[in-house]
Amino acid sequence: MAKTYNNLFPQIYDFEALHAAYLRARAGKRKSLEVQRFELDLEGNLIALQNELMWDQYKIGSYYQFSVFEPKERQVAALPFRDRVVQHALMAVIEPIWERRFISDSYACRPGRGTHRGADCVQAMLRKVKREHGKVSVFKADISKYFRSIDHEVLRVLLRKRIACKRTLALMDHIIDSANTLDGHSFGVGLPIGNLTSQLCANVYLHELDEFVKHALHERHYARYMDDFIIIHHDKAHLQRLRVLVEEFLFRHLRLKTNRKTQVFPLGMAHGRALDFLGYRIWTTHRRIRKSSIRRITRTLKKLQKQFAEGLVDWPRVSQSVQSWVAHCLHADAFGLRCKLLAAIIFKRSVFIPVDGRLA
Repeated sequence: MAKTYNNLFPQIYDFEALHAAYLRARAGKRKSLEVQRFELDLEGNLIALQNELMWDQYKIGSYYQFSVFEPKERQVAALPFRDRVVQHALMAVIEPIWERRFISDSYACRPGRGTHRGADCVQAMLRKVKREHGKVSVFKADISKYFRSIDHEVLRVLLRKRIACKRTLALMDHIIDSANTLDGHSFGVGLPIGNLTSQLCANVYLHELDEFVKHALHERHYARYMDDFIIIHHDKAHLQRLRVLVEEFLFRHLRLKTNRKTQVFPLGMAHGRALDFLGYRIWTTHRRIRKSSIRRITRTLKKLQKQFAEGLVDWPRVSQSVQSWVAHCLHADAFGLRCKLLAAIIFKRSVFIPVDGRLA
């Protein structure tokens, strides 16, 4: 029988835990008016949250919905700052319960397991299959509208596999049910992308797929990054058979479908193609930045160039973006690309900024 965890709720509403959660929620957002208002009476606001949780009176606030367009257009729903504090406190208690059980080759929203480590491990898998069998094929899949397709009832069952604390489950249920208030969401289906808890719930949901592939199908060369996943094998026909089994499992057990980009293909420079995964185009021999990433950073740098020239952003903001992109490039064969792009975009002021002037 799987181990379950009880008596978790006092750890969530503990004052020190709420204060630590506030610090995490505030990271990178200290200039936000909402954060500043919360800090005007920090102790009082944290005590209010503590009392609401202790006496089971906490009610989640209203979502603010907006669109983001990178890397693709998505609807994001954000909660008030006080609700984000609660979610950070909740996550600090429940995330470790699942983290130690997730497979090593799941890379999204997990400490120490980002895209760079994932790309290294996936390329090692490709090389191993190539070395042992002389050829490589890939089954690459993407869940159709993943966050909007997560079934609340299925998720509740999965959460109860590990958590026995009724008050913690009630808080999780309350957060899950809050998605029913969002525009465009069907009742009982879907999680808001902007919620901190949604990231963990999404991993818990597809952990079922991870276990099916690794333990029922016994596939060694498998990796997942949120709703994108791959299986690597030397036999293309074997992968086509696996595709049927995996898609049947997803629909029957998780009520999910793969999208039209899902396919099985040979990998190679001559007669195959690259594996487009984790932000890179990956071969057994080398790795390149994906074309959409190049277009995106080019747009971003040109926008920052204009804003910097007009005095709308300061140099630390520019430097942060450039260094982040360079770090991404360092994990690919992209020396020429880095030199070409950084040489083409020069940052200089076109307006006078006083020495002691401050930029917004």
